[in-house]
Amino acid sequence: MKSLYNILFLLLLLSFCTRCTGQTKNAVQSAQTPTQQITPVGGGCDGCDIMYIGMPKEIASVDTSVGWKEEGQKLLVTGFVYKRDGKTPAPDVVLYYYHTDHTGYYSKRNDKPENRTVHGHIRSWVKTDADGHYSFYTIRPAPYPGNNIPAHIHLIVKEPALNEYYIDELVFDDDPLLTGTKRKTLENRGGSGILRVLNAGDLQIAEHNIILGLNIPNYPEETKTEKQSGLQIGEDNPSFSPFHAWGPDKGTRTCPVCKYGRYHGIVYFVGNHPNWPDVKKWLSYLEQESIARNKYLKAYFVYGNNSNYTKERRQQELEQIGQELHLENIALTFVPAFSDTKSEVHLNKIDPEVENTFVIYRHRNIIDKFIDLKPTAENFKLISSTLDKTKGNYFDLPESGDD
Repeated sequence: MKSLYNILFLLLLLSFCTRCTGQTKNAVQSAQTPTQQITPVGGGCDGCDIMYIGMPKEIASVDTSVGWKEEGQKLLVTGFVYKRDGKTPAPDVVLYYYHTDHTGYYSKRNDKPENRTVHGHIRSWVKTDADGHYSFYTIRPAPYPGNNIPAHIHLIVKEPALNEYYIDELVFDDDPLLTGTKRKTLENRGGSGILRVLNAGDLQIAEHNIILGLNIPNYPEETKTEKQSGLQIGEDNPSFSPFHAWGPDKGTRTCPVCKYGRYHGIVYFVGNHPNWPDVKKWLSYLEQESIARNKYLKAYFVYGNNSNYTKERRQQELEQIGQELHLENIALTFVPAFSDTKSEVHLNKIDPEVENTFVIYRHRNIIDKFIDLKPTAENFKLISSTLDKTKGNYFDLPESGDD
């Protein structure tokens, strides 16, 4: 009988412990499982954690990589990081960069743990200053041996209050491996990653501005505006082929940014609701700006009214305006509609229902945009000051860490 009691006692104890263990496990699982899944900004970043290996406590806004002293084409990448509006400087943003050496390999070194990762030994960090500015001196990477992938520099962004995320790799406009097909696959994460280099002696210089959150999944800030028309600040102005009714390329379908993308450009889009008195005031202003800035500014008027469209009618309308205003520098162009795919004007994403859209670019990169802008003295000054502020001087450079 005593043995029977002992068996029953053990069974009860085992049952109790099993229930306790189950409750404890469920409680732990409940504590570990968040009530709402948190999706990382950027949608995930494979290998981004490597950026913290060897990261210094103090990071400067100007950096010189170890590659600077190695064989290869010397390169300076410099620019600004802006908040989502594309205009407000973003200080204290860490940019981690890494790339291949002059042979196309992520070559490793055994001197330090941070030089033995899959990112290779040419890797470093910069942190934007109070104006959002950064610069790094390195060498131009080589493409992977035997591969058709363009040479590139990887960039990972770490904002103060967000997780790290990757943006578009920096590629080179003059790289023959950067084909038209590959250009169309670029995501424009943080803006266009296409670098257009200038030569200053034995140094190549490339300006690259970054727009935080642009085309970044799950980014917490959104641009708040009542109207949307045109691509975003930080993206590249696309190639398209309007009909030139008046101006230096009259009678052709010259692509504006392809032929004149070297300096500043203004593309003035007007769609289905032209206010011709205002249009003429804008054209007169842009003519004067073009004269004053000479070859450093090219301005284009693009008319995209799809109402009662014929090529002959549009040609005649714009020729009359060119003659009336005595325009010599501005190109007056037109397309059947802003949705037209044959001319590829649709790539500009212009809303034909707004009164106008002004896109200002430099080296093909969009630096500002305005919608429904009236031809007032204040707005003329706004456009002029934008051009003045973004002229740039590649030869006023920050000093590298090494001679």
